[in-house]
Amino acid sequence: MTRLIIDNKTARAVFLDQHLLLGSRSGSGTGGDLQGVIDHLGFVQVDSVNTLARAHDLILWSRRQQYRTPNLPKLMKTRGAFEHWTHDASCISMQHFPMWRHKFAKDKAHMDAKWPAWRRDGFREQIDEVLRQITHEGRCTSMDVGAHEERGSGGWWDWHPSKTALEYLWRSGDLSVCHRKGFRKVYDLTERIIPAEQLNARVSEDDMIDWACTSALDRLGFATSGEIAAFYAIITPAQAKTWCVGAIKDHSILEADVQSHDGSLRASFILANTTQRPPPDPNARVRLLSPFDPALRDRKRAERLFNFHYRIEIFVPAPKRQYGYYVFPVMQGDRLIGRIDAKRDGPSTHVSAFWPEQGVRMGKARVRALEAEIDRVATFVGSTDVVWGKGWLKENV
Repeated sequence: MTRLIIDNKTARAVFLDQHLLLGSRSGSGTGGDLQGVIDHLGFVQVDSVNTLARAHDLILWSRRQQYRTPNLPKLMKTRGAFEHWTHDASCISMQHFPMWRHKFAKDKAHMDAKWPAWRRDGFREQIDEVLRQITHEGRCTSMDVGAHEERGSGGWWDWHPSKTALEYLWRSGDLSVCHRKGFRKVYDLTERIIPAEQLNARVSEDDMIDWACTSALDRLGFATSGEIAAFYAIITPAQAKTWCVGAIKDHSILEADVQSHDGSLRASFILANTTQRPPPDPNARVRLLSPFDPALRDRKRAERLFNFHYRIEIFVPAPKRQYGYYVFPVMQGDRLIGRIDAKRDGPSTHVSAFWPEQGVRMGKARVRALEAEIDRVATFVGSTDVVWGKGWLKENV
């Protein structure tokens, strides 16, 4: 059988289409429509950085222009999704909750082995007390436990013991996040949060691995075994590699060579039942993306497919001492065309600079399209105007 070769243009189109970034952004962005977006993506990363908009809101808005920030909390309240860890904290389709029981067990074993040396002393002694408090007094935040414990610097590495106990119980599945207050997690017993259908369902580890690999490959379009494992981060690379070997033998997946932007080929897998319909034509509208967009989470893959070089961190010096994220990827059609430095400042959205990618010409039509997108995002984040810095259009870098 001739080995399939996927040329770079097709690979970009397939990949972006699987991530809902190729066609239009029509749809209400709420209720069932929003549920469909999260179900299709599998999960949406949650992040607190809010220089322009929070990561999860920008991820969803880039796919549904009518999406607004209250819509995701409403969906979480109706239990369309639950919050837990993939590669990072994420909102995950509720239908997948039974798969995460295996991650709960694995994370518990990891915490039992590592956290005594990594965390402040005393958290183990607080686990039963925190669980008792929530059982009898109801949902709470980290501010509601350990009232007499010394608070540290506030960093994740210096939680007070009861906060550590909360996180331990959440990551091991005894507690769930019922909602957020501001950006602070509110916890309750898992049995009070997760619907009975998902709470009581059980799947074997083999079935979980098969689901994780098949689901990841379906959402990526094509992937290596390592990329399959990294998608949900609930199985190991070795488990994904073993699954691929078996799936090749039973003909449920096929081997393919995917062309990078430089013409080189990368051995990958695709699902054998992948539809042969071509992806839709790219929408010419410019899109501003979150630095945490699922299509860009794997920076090396983005560089291979799109020749896109991207660094998101800008260090904010003392006294704030934190990382700020101001530089956002910008795409048009099936290309990543550059990076824009933008932030919300009071009632205005400020744009300091736009750096086109090599080979991208910023003609008048493209500049107008970029300006129109920034106007749209300014409306989304509640700005009344856009302030463009002097000399904002930079040279290719």
